[in-house]
Amino acid sequence: MLPIKLTTLSTATLFAIALGLTACGGDDADPLPVITQAVATPLPAKLVIGHRGASALRPEHTLAAYTKAIEAGADVIEPDLVSTKDGVLVARHENEISGTTNVADKPEFAARKKTKKIDNVDYTGWFTEDFTLAELKTLRAKERIPANRPENTKYDGQFEIPTLQEVIDLAKAKTKETGRTIGIYPETKHPSYFKSISLPLEKRLVDMLHANGYKGKTAPVFIQSFEVANLKEIRTLTDLPIVQLLSAAGQPEDFRLAGDKRSYADIATAAGLKEVAKYANGVGPSKDMIIPRDANNNLGTPTSLVKDAHAANLVLHPYTFRPENPFLPANLRKGDVKSLSERGDLAAELTVFLQAGIDGFFTDDPSIGRAALDAYLGKK
Repeated sequence: MLPIKLTTLSTATLFAIALGLTACGGDDADPLPVITQAVATPLPAKLVIGHRGASALRPEHTLAAYTKAIEAGADVIEPDLVSTKDGVLVARHENEISGTTNVADKPEFAARKKTKKIDNVDYTGWFTEDFTLAELKTLRAKERIPANRPENTKYDGQFEIPTLQEVIDLAKAKTKETGRTIGIYPETKHPSYFKSISLPLEKRLVDMLHANGYKGKTAPVFIQSFEVANLKEIRTLTDLPIVQLLSAAGQPEDFRLAGDKRSYADIATAAGLKEVAKYANGVGPSKDMIIPRDANNNLGTPTSLVKDAHAANLVLHPYTFRPENPFLPANLRKGDVKSLSERGDLAAELTVFLQAGIDGFFTDDPSIGRAALDAYLGKK
């Protein structure tokens, strides 16, 4: 366990150290070793967040991707959460799984192919809510964007769909193994939709986090969503950290359903962020909301979002920083700039955003993210 400077700790954490408590719960909890023997290892002030794991290096939302992210230096791993038919929370980017599993190759499930309207968009495929956990466990993950990540296709067919509990177990095990706290950053996907089919996500997520010892404002967990009403509901259930996700376009689905005309752009104003601060601890904006691209597809002039969020006492964790050329500003692409899979200078992009004042970032390659953040902080 590495010592840290007490000046980096919150008042609540210092108080916990004095009492010899953990930051995750009471005597009956199975606490993460956030505070052990009066030596604290809280999450750092600036975070490397493994986006769906190390999804540039392994198929996303698999235990292999999460493990690779931790080994590469991620402070936090991110499971997107959807529900099975029998109410188990599992890690998938979407509840439609034909793009991330081999379900289309399973003749026993052919009849379950459907077209559904999710968040006012029609999707055709196979959906987690039509499968029990036992059935989902017979499937295997595959690379979602093989044109960008052909190396990941060699892992197709090897890994299961993990449950949230399995992700938590991995984070706890790696915390004990490495001596540094590994946080989790669960996202509730399509919460209004799941509530409409009697599979609400909110209470089950909070109950599971509490049962696993994640309790209190300093626990190493962030609950995130692109919707607003479900985060406000979650706030009534827990004091765990909450992050409001922001898209560069459109509006929250629960706003659309309620006839509320406000957009994500409205939420991202100084006034909107003050409202967010009433129920959340941070915002997770699209990175283009912080530094838009200019006419040449290079990084332009930063907006006031960082300043406005910090003025509202909100942290900022933008998404998503990816290493492949198509995802980078034009002047940071390398080699064959038209290549879908060749990698550019992600570290340079991250450095510009760190200089703009962000508090952490979602990245598909935590090894590059770790190196960029350490260099920015002056670490060897």
